[in-house]
Amino acid sequence: MAAPTPNDKRRRRAYIGSYTSAGGPGILLASVNAETGALTVLSTTDDFPDPSYLTLSPDGTTLYAAGETTEGAIAAYRVTGDKPEPAGSPVPVGSGPTHLTLFADHVLTADHGSGSVTAVPLRLDATLTHTASGTLRHTGSGPHPEHQRTPHAHQVLPAPGGRWFVSVDLGTDSVRVCALRDGTPVVHRETRLRPGSGPRHLTFHPAGSYAYVLNELAPTVTVCRWNAADGLLEPLGETPVLPGAPDGDAYPSEVVVSPDGRFVWTATRGPDLLSVFAVEEAGAALRLVTTVPCGGHWPRDVTFHEGWLYVANERPGDVTWFAVDPDTGVPRRRGSIETPAASCVLLDG
Repeated sequence: MAAPTPNDKRRRRAYIGSYTSAGGPGILLASVNAETGALTVLSTTDDFPDPSYLTLSPDGTTLYAAGETTEGAIAAYRVTGDKPEPAGSPVPVGSGPTHLTLFADHVLTADHGSGSVTAVPLRLDATLTHTASGTLRHTGSGPHPEHQRTPHAHQVLPAPGGRWFVSVDLGTDSVRVCALRDGTPVVHRETRLRPGSGPRHLTFHPAGSYAYVLNELAPTVTVCRWNAADGLLEPLGETPVLPGAPDGDAYPSEVVVSPDGRFVWTATRGPDLLSVFAVEEAGAALRLVTTVPCGGHWPRDVTFHEGWLYVANERPGDVTWFAVDPDTGVPRRRGSIETPAASCVLLDG
């Protein structure tokens, strides 16, 4: 089968995931107004349960979804029209996948329930093969009695340099630097973070020498130095994501860095805040500038796109967009659309 032609870029697109088990509509496709940041829903697709995270093929024509169910699966869709169309059957992965990414002609998943990373090869036409090519099962635990009894892989992401990918494990207080060997994920190094911190997600500074690891159980962000040649992630220090002790439970969920590397944003569930950090010392340090309300409740995912910050608020559910001040990095709310049980938001381009 020939590879599909690229999307028509006359309209920007947004793809929103939602938990069908909590009343969400599945996958939503929306148009994006570049001047106002506003989203307008074009269609919904509910044939794949609990799409917790989404990513696009490099040409923007194929969407991949992780289904966060006990069994665990991923699915592919063609998105050249105004409604996602299934591109083959779902492929089983580990239990409860919360994240997925593309790496070396494979889709990789972070399987929260089984504490594993699964690799599924891609065909030349960007569709999924029928079965996984390999699985890496994490081992270990942490001191938290509820959240760290077993491994809980929460994110998998390519690392700058192209040779490695990283797997962030909330249950073992560690980030594994990995490679793909004959279709099977293998560990190169494991970076230990502070016991009980509960790392959830990370993002790399665009210059490629630093990473920011968001800790769900702390709540803090750990600045790390990244050595692409050696595949070495070295913790430098932690910075709180809130200006004082939280009033009640606080669970950070997502961390995003601006394309110019000047700002970092995090979201924290509970107080329902976005935190704004100034990046200092060429990426080696973060300074908390301020916090602002996330526009809803229980912010699960955050995306920055061309001057706009989009937040997927899970409960009861909406996607809120913010205009970001280019000088200060401070977001200001501009609008929202109702999205029950929103899990993630992804923009093309």
